Amino acid sequence: MLVDQRRESVKGVASVEMIRSRFPALERQQAGQPVGYFDGPGGTQVPRDVVDAMSDYLLRHNANTHWHYPSSEETDRLIAEARAAVADFLNGAPTEVAFGANMTTLTFHLARALGRGWGPGDEIIVTELDHHANVAPWCALERERGVTIRSIPFRPETGQLDWPELERAVCPRTRLLAIGGASNALGTVNDLAAATTLARSVGALTFMDAVHYAPHILVDVRALGVDFLACSAYKFYGPHVGILWGRRERLEALDVPKLDPAPTQAPDKLETGTQNHEGIAGVKAAVEFFASLAPAGPTRRERLAATFGALHRRGEELLRRLWEGLGRVPGVRCFGPAPGLPRTPTVAFAVEGRKSADIARACAARGVFVSNGDFYATTVLERLGYGRDGLVRAGCACYTTAGEVDRLVEAVA
Repeated sequence: MLVDQRRESVKGVASVEMIRSRFPALERQQAGQPVGYFDGPGGTQVPRDVVDAMSDYLLRHNANTHWHYPSSEETDRLIAEARAAVADFLNGAPTEVAFGANMTTLTFHLARALGRGWGPGDEIIVTELDHHANVAPWCALERERGVTIRSIPFRPETGQLDWPELERAVCPRTRLLAIGGASNALGTVNDLAAATTLARSVGALTFMDAVHYAPHILVDVRALGVDFLACSAYKFYGPHVGILWGRRERLEALDVPKLDPAPTQAPDKLETGTQNHEGIAGVKAAVEFFASLAPAGPTRRERLAATFGALHRRGEELLRRLWEGLGRVPGVRCFGPAPGLPRTPTVAFAVEGRKSADIARACAARGVFVSNGDFYATTVLERLGYGRDGLVRAGCACYTTAGEVDRLVEAVA
């Protein structure tokens, strides 16, 4: 039965109806009804606030940086404010926040910088659960620097990392543990604090891919104990801009490729070339969007915590509804941890005897948009036996309603 979205609200934050009113994309119609967007794990829709901030910058403040006239000074101020907003979002410091094209590009950049100090005998640990943006940059160092790559398997029956294998792999030769916060394919949330503690016990660094984690769980780099973290704003209602956070002392020590006249201090030295200033304006607006959903609080970080806490609880309810609904459809098989275990509200599933692309097209014809394929988590799909055709993936976002979940289940049925 479809649920009236006006009755859906999350204690302490704006109602779903109010949230949805800020997303123009939700006005789109397909097959005579509003589109239900379940493609958020590949990129969320964008609130009007973000677009307005980007437009305002381009139309009224557009300039390059560090010159002595108003629009240039306004651009400098905007970038500083965006760093401060992201610092609140991650619980870091503004001087620890660098911007770039996307998480993949920033991770390659970081890997090359770290790899300049490593060679034969040094080991890097990656996992099978990860998007290959957190695998390929480190594997490149195997060819370029002669390091050894160790890959930790996951358990296909649960979608969870094989923790005993990780414990066995970490050793005094380990230089870096590269681990995802959450699987973009299965929704699995890893025990990051335990992983970083394990890495630190042998003096290794940790890098966290937070691309799928950051939209659903409020990041706290201090509590997690990571050394570096990367995410992408377009996964949490912002524009296509990548973010790299690193502990200040770690960033300062990086030997990054840069032009001689470019800044030598962190985080500027990681930002090669002219940045996407309008995109950075959009990143700041995306963080402010999250904070605006909570009641007024003394700090932006506290408002963010209130928003994420409430949305996480609601996401768990939507996940359970989706998981159980799909489970009642004959021939459907869902993958990843069951509801109640650490995970995001993202479900990957297959329909017996049907190609994933056909399922996605059939859902789209009914006004429900889902993604399909391998989601660049190719090892996950291969281990599950769906490497050739891929899976269907449905992710719930802050604007998802229980009624839309029901529509998705009905479309699949």
